Amino acid sequence: MMESAAFTFLVLMIGVPVALFFARVFGLYAIVNERTCRVYMLFGKVVKVIDEPGLHILPVEIGPAAFVINWLGKCHVVDFRLDQEYLRSQPVNSEEGAPMGIGIWYEMWISDALSYLFKNTDPRGSLRANVSNATVRCLSNMPLAEMLETRHKMSQLVRTEVSGLSKDWGYHLGSVYIRKVHFRDVGMIRQIEEKVVNRLRQVTSAIRQGGANQVSVITSSAEREASIEFAKASAIRPATLGAALTEISKEPEVAAALFDILETQKILDSHAKLTLMPEGSKGILTELLATKSGPPEIPLHGEKR
Repeated sequence: MMESAAFTFLVLMIGVPVALFFARVFGLYAIVNERTCRVYMLFGKVVKVIDEPGLHILPVEIGPAAFVINWLGKCHVVDFRLDQEYLRSQPVNSEEGAPMGIGIWYEMWISDALSYLFKNTDPRGSLRANVSNATVRCLSNMPLAEMLETRHKMSQLVRTEVSGLSKDWGYHLGSVYIRKVHFRDVGMIRQIEEKVVNRLRQVTSAIRQGGANQVSVITSSAEREASIEFAKASAIRPATLGAALTEISKEPEVAAALFDILETQKILDSHAKLTLMPEGSKGILTELLATKSGPPEIPLHGEKR
């Protein structure tokens, strides 16, 4: 029992793959993967094109030639999957004469295996050169502003120009997109940078000046309103003060006390030096004190000496 199981295991592990290998070598069957195509040729002629994915019995598809096609013929496996490529800095000139560079990205896939294999020795390179030439031919002499802004329109122009020729080589051109538009002249780039910097400085200066003008207007308006209010206050001050003094003068004792206080306050605020003399002193004492160079200082506000 163990021996039969081991024998069966060896047959399944070694014998089946070997049998399938010889079956493929002798053309009994072929497996076509997704998005691929097999082109069988015998003695320089195309015998069969199989583009349906799955398992194919070659004697049924090709006939008796299937047993020798892998020995005397050739099988081309063509990849139908989507592919893409990016062409950098294609040189064009704007209508104003500015040297520009165009970066173009495009998708393509093989739509006709026979045309791809036999109509062009390098269909991918030819498609690349065709896209480059169409870019230069269609986008040259465009206005600079339009070249920098209308990328979708430029992409459509290039795709329309290339599509017809690409089909002749078995390629189908998909999406085309202008990804980058740039200046190629370094000196022009420096000049544009300087102009942008100068313009930014001008705008910044204009903003600052506008702010300063607004502040000046606000300040002058505030000063004018304050001057008007102070003038009004100065105008009504004598009338107000006169009315207050009139009310005070109705009481003689209050008026006398007020004026004494005001006089004393004036004397104190003036910081003048006072010379106090005894009451009733006259004659030579007064003259001596008046002519003395350094009269004694009398402390004020309760100061002690």
